[in-house]
Amino acid sequence: MRYVQLRAFHHVAVSGGFSRAATALGLTQPAISDQVRKLEEEYDVILFNRHKKQVSLTSAGQRLLEISRRMFEVEKQAQELLSESRALRLESLRVVADSAHHMLHILGRFRDRYPGVAMVVSAGNSEEVIAQLYDYEAEVGILGEMPKGRDFETIKLSSTPLIAFVSTEHPLGKRKSVSLAALCEQSLVLRERGSKTRQSFEAAVRARGLTLTPAIEAEGREAVREIVATGGGVGVVSAAEFGQDPRLVPLRLSDCELLMDEALVCLRERAGSKVIRAFFETARAVSGG
Repeated sequence: MRYVQLRAFHHVAVSGGFSRAATALGLTQPAISDQVRKLEEEYDVILFNRHKKQVSLTSAGQRLLEISRRMFEVEKQAQELLSESRALRLESLRVVADSAHHMLHILGRFRDRYPGVAMVVSAGNSEEVIAQLYDYEAEVGILGEMPKGRDFETIKLSSTPLIAFVSTEHPLGKRKSVSLAALCEQSLVLRERGSKTRQSFEAAVRARGLTLTPAIEAEGREAVREIVATGGGVGVVSAAEFGQDPRLVPLRLSDCELLMDEALVCLRERAGSKVIRAFFETARAVSGG
């Protein structure tokens, strides 16, 4: 197996086509196709399903991509180490967050320190954050829990209680608090099942021997907020994410405190990347962790 063959396979796999891989590598499409073909022939394996102008990975190709991702990530880290004296450079740092609120103070400091690093911030629930990190679709994640296992490097950013919230016109709108049992009797507007907020809330309800049936399930925090604001029911959110909205009234839980941890995470195998390391060092400096 030659390096150029594995490199050609990797770029076709991550870019989704031979033409895009050729453009990324500065080669012709026939050259890329030839390198992938020779790799398949040498090991008597089919790495891509080829349907007209579309390609998709076979099961063998999927397994090889998992290995090549790690290999080329280590290669990138080696290049960064050897060029440590140069200024930090990367086309972009991709951050996926279940709530951008928890990293705003870090973003400002990071931009001050490293203005040459372009950043892309996207949103997703906790399950989507973990999936994007594993798939190398993001370098850094923010999620509502300290992930278990040894795959991740983590920094705890904050720990805040869950609260309920209603519209100002809701019957509970004049109150300051509500019990967990009383909350379960309300028309609840909850996020999708991949949301850590929902998972934590449902776990607390089960632990109390209570039951709940969401009246509305909404995709994303903003959708829940808008539905509740128009009188659609009662929402649940981390107190740090409630913000300021004159249409809404926060309600603390009177008989329990459900805490949500917010964590900055990356894959441990990628923690040596210069830009990821710089982001984590900035987060530690800001949070004092």
